[in-house]
Amino acid sequence: MELPAHQLTMTVLMTPDTANFSGNVHGGNILKLLDQVAYACASRYAGSVNYTGTSSMEVGIKVLAENIRTQTKRHVNSCFFTMVAMDEAHKPQAVPPLRPFTPDEKSRFAAAKVRKALERQMAEQENQSSD
Repeated sequence: MELPAHQLTMTVLMTPDTANFSGNVHGGNILKLLDQVAYACASRYAGSVNYTGTSSMEVGIKVLAENIRTQTKRHVNSCFFTMVAMDEAHKPQAVPPLRPFTPDEKSRFAAAKVRKALERQMAEQENQSSD
């Protein structure tokens, strides 16, 4: 499968040692993998980068579980990570602007802009209430 430069796919076989007694994968294992995927996406400016700001980007991650015996898939998690590009001195550095082309990319970009605006609004309200 050929993906655009700003997208990444990762497949991990979940073995019994990653599951609880009910057979469900531990949330901590999933969170660790999500963090790795977000880092890989942001590091190579790949993944599902939905939006870029001056030095940050929103990485969207969708998790699908597949039963390897039946090959049935189901959506089990979606999340967004905000990653900040850092230079060698650990200071934020500029990232190239994302140019969404497909309708899906444009939709994810617009939704990310709304989330970013809401995040700023909530931060402003929090600052005002703490003064």
